[in-house]
Amino acid sequence: MPNAPRPSTACRPLQVWLLPALVLCLLVSLLGWQRPVLAAESGAGASAHVGSQACADCHNEQFQGWQGSQHAHAMQHATNETVLGDFDDATFLYAGIESRFFRRDGRFFVRTDGADGRLSDFEIRYTFGVEPLQQYLVEFPDGRLQALSIAWDNRPVSAGGQRWFHLYPGEAVDHRDELHWTRPAQNWNHMCADCHSTALRKGYDAQRDTFATRWAELSVGCEACHGPASRHLDWARGAGEIPHKGLTLLLDERRGSGWRRAVDQLTARRDPPPREQSKEQEVCAQCHSRRSQIAEGFHPGKRLLDHYSPALLEPGLYHVDGQQREEVFVSGSFAQSRMHAAGVTCSDCHEPHGQKLRAEGNALCAQCHAPQHYDAPDHHFHPAGSPGAQCVSCHMPQTTYMVVDPRRDHSLRIPRPELSGRLGTPNACSACHSGQSAEWAAQAIREHHPKPAEGFQRFAAAWAAAEGNAPGASAGLAALLTDPAQPALVRASSAARLRQPARQEDWQALRKGLDDPSPLVRRAALGALEGLPAGPRGEWLAPLLNDPLQSVRSEAARLLADVPLPQSRQADFARALGEYEAQLQLNADRAEGRSELARLRRRQEREADAVEQLRAGLRLDPLYLPAYLEFAELQRSAGREAQAEALLREGLALRPQAALLHYSLGLGLVRQQRRDEALGHLQQAQQLAPDDPRFAFALALALHPGAPAQALAVVEKALQARPHEADLLWLAGVYSLEQGKPAAARTHAQRLLEVDPGSSRARALLRQARLQGAGD
Repeated sequence: MPNAPRPSTACRPLQVWLLPALVLCLLVSLLGWQRPVLAAESGAGASAHVGSQACADCHNEQFQGWQGSQHAHAMQHATNETVLGDFDDATFLYAGIESRFFRRDGRFFVRTDGADGRLSDFEIRYTFGVEPLQQYLVEFPDGRLQALSIAWDNRPVSAGGQRWFHLYPGEAVDHRDELHWTRPAQNWNHMCADCHSTALRKGYDAQRDTFATRWAELSVGCEACHGPASRHLDWARGAGEIPHKGLTLLLDERRGSGWRRAVDQLTARRDPPPREQSKEQEVCAQCHSRRSQIAEGFHPGKRLLDHYSPALLEPGLYHVDGQQREEVFVSGSFAQSRMHAAGVTCSDCHEPHGQKLRAEGNALCAQCHAPQHYDAPDHHFHPAGSPGAQCVSCHMPQTTYMVVDPRRDHSLRIPRPELSGRLGTPNACSACHSGQSAEWAAQAIREHHPKPAEGFQRFAAAWAAAEGNAPGASAGLAALLTDPAQPALVRASSAARLRQPARQEDWQALRKGLDDPSPLVRRAALGALEGLPAGPRGEWLAPLLNDPLQSVRSEAARLLADVPLPQSRQADFARALGEYEAQLQLNADRAEGRSELARLRRRQEREADAVEQLRAGLRLDPLYLPAYLEFAELQRSAGREAQAEALLREGLALRPQAALLHYSLGLGLVRQQRRDEALGHLQQAQQLAPDDPRFAFALALALHPGAPAQALAVVEKALQARPHEADLLWLAGVYSLEQGKPAAARTHAQRLLEVDPGSSRARALLRQARLQGAGD
């Protein structure tokens, strides 16, 4: 597995990243339409789902291709035909538990550890996926479907397949772990169902804590990509004049266009230029993106951001240069690419029904890139036909997820090994030349290309500086945010990193971002302005309550819930707040949804309701760390320190390695003047997460009264890893001055001024250090 936070791997969009092309009924006649068509929401004009089989009569070729695709087999009832794994009394040993896979009365079962840790028999009701692995779903009486973490490797034996394996092979995941197959992280209804079926309704009952999940089609059917088809069938059967032939969306971005290259050109250009919409991208991003759901009912023809909130290029999910790190499902990678900016759509490269590439090997890229130049040793400097000569090896490096599933990065970038040495980013060269350094790879490129191209993505240095709190980092972020040449996703991701603006120009860049044409940028700018005082927050953010897209309106309502608004804004606020609350209710089956609702209730000064939601969240998931922290903070702010302590100890009993729980408990014990007890928890937090500067800062403060030299040593050690942390620099200066080290204090103060040029505490520290130094 990649070096990333522990992911949930039970449910994910399908392995192949494909978007639909024109498959709607009577294809030839549809080519005249040039704009998307929205289906009616209700009433006589609404279109209903009819199932993929209804498309077969008119579109047999496309239907047959789809039937052999992974979309068609995304989820199936467990039968002799669909189950690929060995259920002939096979066994698998993991973490001391021997699981057995067997058949009984024509049905499939596994005997494994349940939620209580005891061995029990569980019936397999559904298969999940096809290749390179297949998972299995167990249905519980309350309507939950849970994905087993033991999966079947469907690769051939020669590739190491045809075996049972665990998705977390390097860990001993048991029933007490958040990643156990019975836990919320592996729940199909929330995590997986929306992308592995068509027109899903979760059907969660918050009062009973049960699910009645329903779908129009068990698999990813034709209507998942083309929209509900009943009105189109009516038209096809001669029902009379029906607007737009009853279609909800025409995926026509490639209609009448092509990629053409003159004799003297190395790379083709879209003709006619350029595309002005991203209809394919929106349809496929419903599943092929890292996103959260904010409303049900999406179908092609509706706006993606009315139903989903896509993740940005966030730390943890992506490297600072935008390369994939966690499972991000392609859309975010592709949206930052030069090809996306040039107008390439996914169906330019992928045939969407059977999910095959338009051409094999380098011939795929040669559709647009002159092979005599690019598919030649002078360009790739590898022997022809070798793995290194493949375009994807250098421009689409792959990362393996779920143990056996390699997926290619779709940001289509130029290899930059020189960034690896400076910023720690991966590079394609090291994937093959694992024994060589990044500098070796950079030099090898320079030997063939003395002036290597920088590539399309040029934000890595600015983002790395921001993540390290380097002096002047905010200026780089503001420049990216306001640069119209940058992809919208890059500008939005830069806005999200500007959460602590250092200059007036940064504030103005964020304010300008609120009016950006891209809803991604508007939403990110909203979040970055959360720390504004109530007055300017209301003035700046209130216009977004009337934004065209729900994901933006809901974010504005969240941030304005504790701001007095004028009467002229009350109606907009009530509507947006209602949408936001509906979003939280949709996710009321999750502890995180309940915690978010509790935060809203606290903003509204409804403490009893906040307590109710936090208790419900912990009932849903006793291992959900943020709920303990939120609940303890609520108790502490109300003066109930003993109750806060009890909550944190309850959490630590279940999650003893949670650094944040130790940290929060340690701070509470400090407030109660129980310094010796506090030290133990603060030290534990710092040991568990040595890179978190908050923990070193708190530990030094607690150590200082009895061990000032040790306190200074803790801060100085933390500064070696985080040299630009303002609080640590200030504390190191204060402690150095106190211990008779004015030169060291002066150095820390000067570095603090570099990080925060307007820092009054740095100037005061510098004056004191100079005075003390002069007196020595």
